[in-house]
Amino acid sequence: MTPPTDETAEGATPRENAGGPPVPTAFRRGWLIPAIIGSALMMQTLNATVISNALPAMAESFGVEPVRLSAAITTYMLSAAIFLPLSGWLADRFGARRIFMFSIVLYAAGSAACGFAGSFWELIAARFIQGAAGATLMPVGRLVLLRITPKSELVGALSVVTMPALLGPVLGPVLGGAIVTFADWPWIFFMNLPIALMGLVLVWLYVPEVRDQSAGKVDFLGMALTGLGLAGLIVGFENLGRDVLPGALVAGLFAAGFAMLLAYVWHARRTPHAVVNLGIFRHRTFQASVIGGAWMRLAMGANPFLLAMLLQVAFGLSAFAAGLMTFISAVGALLMKTAAPPILRAFGFRTVLLVNAVIVGASFMAYAAFRPSWPHWAIMAVLGIGGFFRSLQFTALNGMAFADIDQDQMSRATTTSSMVQQLVQSVGIGLSASLLSVLMTLEGATRMTPEVVAPAFVILGLVTMVSMFWFVRLPADAGDEMNGRVPR
Repeated sequence: MTPPTDETAEGATPRENAGGPPVPTAFRRGWLIPAIIGSALMMQTLNATVISNALPAMAESFGVEPVRLSAAITTYMLSAAIFLPLSGWLADRFGARRIFMFSIVLYAAGSAACGFAGSFWELIAARFIQGAAGATLMPVGRLVLLRITPKSELVGALSVVTMPALLGPVLGPVLGGAIVTFADWPWIFFMNLPIALMGLVLVWLYVPEVRDQSAGKVDFLGMALTGLGLAGLIVGFENLGRDVLPGALVAGLFAAGFAMLLAYVWHARRTPHAVVNLGIFRHRTFQASVIGGAWMRLAMGANPFLLAMLLQVAFGLSAFAAGLMTFISAVGALLMKTAAPPILRAFGFRTVLLVNAVIVGASFMAYAAFRPSWPHWAIMAVLGIGGFFRSLQFTALNGMAFADIDQDQMSRATTTSSMVQQLVQSVGIGLSASLLSVLMTLEGATRMTPEVVAPAFVILGLVTMVSMFWFVRLPADAGDEMNGRVPR
């Protein structure tokens, strides 16, 4: 099956390319397919955050210490890291739409198994299944969109696809607190089932099949090196500063993870069909998006944990009340999704990324000023403004990443981008825990206070601005084809 080109995008319908009943091309070119893919991704992002509030109730149900239930989160991330390198090849070999649908079914099955788990180890096994499915949902869903959308319309399509997914991390704490308070923890997993069923039907009806028949040999060694290396680093960073695993074991995970990835670099230079093509980093747009954007995502990985510590522990708010306050950041993010494409057309990727990096960094620093005496509406206003501009930065980063990537490299590019994002998110979580531990020691504090947490947000703001080093090196017309911008 040859991937649709811009020419077939103009004249053929999605289902004609897949060999099924025709569906109007406007569906593909508009909002429907991105919204369908985004809704399926929301199942994953929602579940990733909603489980945190349920851990104490789950621990009580299984008769184990709550700290032991952190293994449920770590197991998911470990499984996702192992199977993530396989996602691009699977999509090329068997068809992106088919693998996306299979991932939805597998994720739903894992969710049901989690809800029916009768013991700690049954839950861990079910979470491993969820992680394997989640490893392919994000990169393969994005690959479908990249292959069926003309580059000039991709920024708008990516804005739509991330709208539902953005709701997951913000609704998660609120929904999780409500379920644990008013129902029972298994419903955290059972609520995925209707979402999965609806997503499966809509993907089958409206999303075209795309496949690259030039899919090369399976790079089993490369998959093992990248998967295990990524897993070692993710689990290491997840446990950094948490005193859950012995320090020597955490150090061993880091050492093994870095050794595996270094071995992969050596392997990739000698393997034409390497699972991750390191040559794509020669493209400045991809490099700026993935490596430069990693500094932004580092801060985003740390932000939810630090806000929870500030609002719940230092301010004494309930998890439900704190979740309601941070929900406003999703409102700001959603508002920006409609404004981002015209902003990028007017000013271009380079200018937007540079100026907005300063604004985003300043918004993180503003969180350091929060105090219990602040009215809640003022805190929510600052959080909403921060969410608004961070959404613009993510839209620009995600859109520009694939500006110079050829179609035959799309699957590897999406896999590589997803791998870096997952690793960086874990680094941010581990960094935030370690940072708070150091700040408490420096302050001589025995408990979490606003004065302890505040400097962490200043550091996050400064970390975000490091990304400007990559953005300033972009040409003025970088990615103009992606947003339909006419050079002035």
